[in-house]
Amino acid sequence: MLELIRRIVKCDRGATAVEYGLIISLIVIAMIASLGNFAGSTQSMWNQVSNKITSSTQ
Repeated sequence: MLELIRRIVKCDRGATAVEYGLIISLIVIAMIASLGNFAGSTQSMWNQVSNKITSSTQ
């Protein structure tokens, strides 16, 4: 029984998996934030193009 407890205490596979999960979640959050900024600037650009086309045809 004592040997089983020692093996459980020494095992760090679960901790490593949790660390990798936290790192991946931080990367995903950063990607979502950057894509949100990119989408806003792209939408602004296409609105300017649309306005220029509309004003040139009138």
